[in-house]
Amino acid sequence: AMLGATGATAGMPAWAWLVPLGLLLLAYPLRAWRDAPLFPTPAHALDGAAQRIELKPGDRVLDAGCGLGHGLKALYAAWPQARVEGIEASWMLRLGAALRCRHARVRQGDMWRLNWGGYRIVYLFQRPESMEPAWRKACAEMGAGSWLVSLEFTVPGVPPTGMVQAPQGRRVWLYRIGDVQQARLNAAAGAPITLAERAPGHRLRRGHSH
Repeated sequence: AMLGATGATAGMPAWAWLVPLGLLLLAYPLRAWRDAPLFPTPAHALDGAAQRIELKPGDRVLDAGCGLGHGLKALYAAWPQARVEGIEASWMLRLGAALRCRHARVRQGDMWRLNWGGYRIVYLFQRPESMEPAWRKACAEMGAGSWLVSLEFTVPGVPPTGMVQAPQGRRVWLYRIGDVQQARLNAAAGAPITLAERAPGHRLRRGHSH
């Protein structure tokens, strides 16, 4: 059987190997590989975060780089009262996510070009090297009291507001916009640093904070 398979592949024209590569690039453009290609969020991974972050009905949450929609489902399970949105670079994956997640608004586009202002939560499951630029973007565009939520990966050099355990032994890191900036201002002024000051309309319950 091995010899037969080897003979069959040997008879294939060289260009035939480009077909699966072309399909892969069609599904996932090269520019999207700087982010995390198809890392699915486990089901109910964000339920613990919902116990720490309270949203009002109609608050907007974004899955930045939503793939096939696993993160969208987790966001909806955690905050069913919120308006769940996703953005995905691949049109094929965007279509799949939209079909799988009828509760969410899913658009095709570049997560880095989309303005994150107006979202109460931006959720990421990206590469470690994506976290620093994501934090800079969140601080520049999101309002005080909003949240950057990351599965697995932390922002280098930035203390998280909190952390919750997710299924499969994973960790979800919570960063509230304004906490770190205020802590640095307090430190410069000689005031105590408090990273868990309550933001208007939100609550942060004490737990395992780091």
